[in-house]
Amino acid sequence: MIRLLKFFWWSGVAIFCAALLSFSGAYLYLSPSLPSVESLRSIQLQIPLRVYSHDQKLIAEFGEMRRAPIAFADIPEDFIAALLSAEDDNFSQHHGVDFSSLLRAATQLLKTGQIQSGGSTITMQVAKNFFLTSERSFSRKITEILLALQIERELSKEEILELYVNKIYLGHRAYGIEAAAQVYYGKPIGELSLAQMAMIAGLPKAPSAFNPLVNPTRSKERRDWILGRMHRLGKIDQASYLAAIEEPIAASYHVPKPELSAPYIAEMARAEMVGRYGSEAYTEGFRVYVTVPSNLQESANRALHEGLRSYDQRHGYRGPEARLAELPREQWPARLAQQRSLGGLEPALVTQVEQSGILVMLRNGEEQAVTWTSMQWARPFLNSNSMGPVPRKPADIVQPGDIIRVKRLDDDRLVFAQLPAAQSALVTLDPANGAIRALVGGFSFEQSNYNRATQAKRQPGSSFKPFVYSAALDNGYTAASLVNDAPIVFQEAGMAEAWRPKNDNNTFLGPIRLREALYRSRNLVSIRLLQDLGINKTLSYIERFGFRREDLPGNLSLALGTANLTPMEIATGWAAFANGGYKIEPYLIERIDSRDGQQLFVANPRSVPGLTPLLPSSGVPSSESVPPSAEQIIDPRTSYILTSMLQDVITRGTGRRALALQRADLAGKTGTTNESKDSWFSGYNADLVTTVWSGFDQPASLGRNEYGGTVALPIWMSFMGEALKDRPQRLLPQPPGVVTLRVDPFSGRAATPGNPNAYFEVFKSEDTPPSMSEFDPSLQAPGSPLPIEEGAPLDLF
Repeated sequence: MIRLLKFFWWSGVAIFCAALLSFSGAYLYLSPSLPSVESLRSIQLQIPLRVYSHDQKLIAEFGEMRRAPIAFADIPEDFIAALLSAEDDNFSQHHGVDFSSLLRAATQLLKTGQIQSGGSTITMQVAKNFFLTSERSFSRKITEILLALQIERELSKEEILELYVNKIYLGHRAYGIEAAAQVYYGKPIGELSLAQMAMIAGLPKAPSAFNPLVNPTRSKERRDWILGRMHRLGKIDQASYLAAIEEPIAASYHVPKPELSAPYIAEMARAEMVGRYGSEAYTEGFRVYVTVPSNLQESANRALHEGLRSYDQRHGYRGPEARLAELPREQWPARLAQQRSLGGLEPALVTQVEQSGILVMLRNGEEQAVTWTSMQWARPFLNSNSMGPVPRKPADIVQPGDIIRVKRLDDDRLVFAQLPAAQSALVTLDPANGAIRALVGGFSFEQSNYNRATQAKRQPGSSFKPFVYSAALDNGYTAASLVNDAPIVFQEAGMAEAWRPKNDNNTFLGPIRLREALYRSRNLVSIRLLQDLGINKTLSYIERFGFRREDLPGNLSLALGTANLTPMEIATGWAAFANGGYKIEPYLIERIDSRDGQQLFVANPRSVPGLTPLLPSSGVPSSESVPPSAEQIIDPRTSYILTSMLQDVITRGTGRRALALQRADLAGKTGTTNESKDSWFSGYNADLVTTVWSGFDQPASLGRNEYGGTVALPIWMSFMGEALKDRPQRLLPQPPGVVTLRVDPFSGRAATPGNPNAYFEVFKSEDTPPSMSEFDPSLQAPGSPLPIEEGAPLDLF
C-alpha cells in the first residue's frame, strides 16, 4: 500500500512537473510573439459614421457595426451581476484564468471527444476578441491563457470588463451592450429592466441561438437560467427574481431612426467623408455636422412632395400599382408586405369598395377607411394633355385587390394618392458663403438614389437669361435700353433649314426696354443681346459664375437656356446676383468631430465681405484661420440693377404668383424649355437663393399649360414662404455709383419735366441715358409691325 501511494504521489508530481515544463516551454516559445497588452488602453473600437444637421439632429448612420461605447461607471450593477453570473461568476477572484473551468472543459472533451466549452474567463475572451482569431486549437488556447494572465497584471478588473462589454457581438449588427439595448429595446442599457438586462447578458454565448427576435423561446430559457443563477449567487432577492421571470419577452427590432429625413444630404456627406478618409470613414466614429438646419430641410421636403403630388393629380390617375383580384385572398397580405413606403406615401390594399369610400389594409394588417372626397380628383390619365371622365363613385377608380397608395394626414386620416411619375429637385444656398441650407434630389431616395440636384444636367430655359442680361449690363446696356423684339431668321451653310426662333406666345412687341423684355421673357431680345455681345465674349463672361464652357452651347441658342446644367450649378451662379456680385463655392460639411469630440475639421469657406450668413458656424475655427474673401466676378452695381429687374418678374411678369408671399425682397425668374420638358424657378433675397427644377427623368412633356410658373414656382414659393417666415425683408443696399432718373418709356432717354409716361429707372452713373432732346422721332414705337430680318448669327462655331 505504501509503495502504491508512493507511485501515485510521484506520478502526480511527474504530471505536474511535465505540465509545468510544457507550460513554461510554451511560454518561452510564444512570449516573443505575444502582442503588447498596453495597446488595449488605447484601443480604437469600430464606431459608425454619424451625420448630423446644423442643429445636431441625427440624419444618418453608416457602418457595418452598430456600436456606442459605454464607460464602466455607466454600466448598471444589475447588468454586471447578470453578465458575471452567466459568463464568469469567479471573475473578481481569479487572475485571468479559472483552472477549475479549464479542467471541466478538458473533462468534457475527454468524455465526448468534442469541444463543448472553452472554459474561458471574461479576461480570456478579451484576449481572444482583441488579439486572436476564433480558431479552435491548443496553441491558440495556450496563447489566450498567456495573454489573459498578462492582461490581468496590467489592467484593472474594471478596465477589462469595460473592454469586454463594448467589444462583444450581440446579434443584428449590434456590437457592445449599449448598441444591443438600442437594437432590441430602443433605449439605453441603463433604462432596461432586470429581465431585459438578463436577456442581453445571455447573448454573448450564442447571439443567433439565444436571439429574442429569431428564437424567443430559447432566449427566454437562457434569460430565466441567468436570473436563477443570480438568485442562487445572492445577486438578487426572491421578489426580484419572481417578478423578472414573469416578465414577457418584449424585444423588437429597433433600427436607429433619423431625427431628420435628409437622405440625399446624408449620401453627399458620406461620399465626401469616404473621399477624405477612405474606409476608415465607416469605423473611426466620426461625427459629421452639415450646414443644413432641420427646419429648412423639412420645409424643402414638404414643398417638393406637395408640389409633385399637386402636379401629378392635375393629370389624373394612372391606375393601381398591382391588381391581385385573381390571386387567392390569403396571398394578398404577403404581396402587400413586399411594397415599401416612398416619399411619405404608404402602400395599401383595397379590401372593400363602397359608395362612401373604400376600406384598405395596411402592411401591419390594420384596416382603415379612405373617404370618397379624397378620391374625386382621380380622373383616368390618358396622356400628359388629357384625362378621362370625372369618376362618379369609388368603383370607377379601384376594385378589391388593387394595391394603391395612401397618405396619412396629421389627424391620422388616410387620403387617396399615387406615386408621382414626374420628379423634382430643390437646392438652397446661403449667398454669403455658399453653405447648402436645404437640398432634395427627388421624390424618394428609396425609389431612386439618383440625386437630381447635383447630377441631373438639364436645360434651364429662360432661367438662364439673367446671365446674358448681366453680360449686357456690364457691357454698356442699361435696364432702359431698347432692343427690337422682332422676328429674325438665321441661315448659314450646312443648315438643312433656317432657324426661326420665336417667343413663347409667338407674338412680337417691337422695340422694348431691357427691363420689360426680361420680366416678359422675350426670347428674341435675348438672342439679339447675345448676337451683339458676341458668343465668345459672352461665354468667357458667363464662365465667371462657375459654369464649364463645355456645358455651354457655342451658338445663339445659349440665350434661350439650351446649356446642360444641374440645379446646383444654376443656384451657384444665381448666388452672385443675391450677394452683390461674388462667386461662392457650395459646401456641405461644416464640422467633423472625432469619437472623443475633438474638432478635426471646421469649414472656412470663401465669404462675401460684409454679408452675414443666415446661420453662424457650428464649429470654432482655429485662431490662425482667417476667412478668405470670395472673388468679385461682376460689378456690384450690375447685381443691384439686375436684382431690381428680376423683382419685376415677380411683381409684373411670369413669377407673379409669388406675390402671394407678400414680400418685397424677392427676385427670381421662371424657365420652361421646348415642349415643357423642363420647368424651373430660381429666386432669392439676401438670405437665401433657391433653385427648383421639375420634369421627367426621361425627358417628356409635362403637359399643355405647364410651365416654370405652374410646376416649379409653387414648390419654390412653398419652401421660401416657410424658410423666410418671421424673418425681416432683406436685400442688399444700393451700392455707390448708382443713380435713379426719370425715363421716357418709348425712347429710353431721360424724360423731360412733365412727361406723364415717365418712370424711374436705375443706372450706373457712367451709363445714364441722354436727354429727350436727342431723341430720334423716326424710332418706331413699341408694338409697330417690323419686317423680318434676314441674317446670320455672329461668332457661331
